[in-house]
Amino acid sequence: MLQVEIYSDVACPWCYVGKRRFEKALAAFPGGADVEVVYRPYQLDPSTPEKAEPLSERLALKFGRDQLPAMHARLHEIGVAEGISFDFDNALSANTLTGHRLLWHALEEYGRDTQAALKERLLRGYFGEGVDVGDHAKLTDLAVEAGLDRDRTAAFLASDEGLAQVRQAIDEAREIGVTAVPTFVFQGKWAVQGAQETATFLQVLEQVTEELGKQPSA
Repeated sequence: MLQVEIYSDVACPWCYVGKRRFEKALAAFPGGADVEVVYRPYQLDPSTPEKAEPLSERLALKFGRDQLPAMHARLHEIGVAEGISFDFDNALSANTLTGHRLLWHALEEYGRDTQAALKERLLRGYFGEGVDVGDHAKLTDLAVEAGLDRDRTAAFLASDEGLAQVRQAIDEAREIGVTAVPTFVFQGKWAVQGAQETATFLQVLEQVTEELGKQPSA
């Protein structure tokens, strides 16, 4: 079984694109059924306030308002090709730490498939539906759609469970050299950074599988 750890942030549009492209590569890869995908936390901007504000305002402060139309147009075009509907006009910026806690909970309590479903739902909510991913009630609704239990999710979000583990995981990501997202780590040895084209991901999967096949059995 080949493990792929994907370091990404809910507030990262390229993570959404990368997720789509990697999923296409997995679907085309003959050994795709033998690949375990796990999402690991990373925060592009830990200083983002918990209180939601228009994403466009946050990006204008970071990149300059005059840069936004070209940035958004490029992502819109790429998004259409990948089946993603970006709505930057209505997107809300909010701290993603709670979202990462919920993804940790999904993996621990429900498994990889449910975590992946939740990741997709969070990204679609953030970039396509103007959802405040810092709001516990909204997060609970998204979690239920992804297959999590409503009462257990609400209780989890009301606690601080998983907070230490998520923060530790983010620190460990930086320690192993993750400086940008998305970053895909194959079998804990090989890393690929960025939302690569589907063909590139497919080539990497083939090369890693071939390399693992050359290694002596333990």
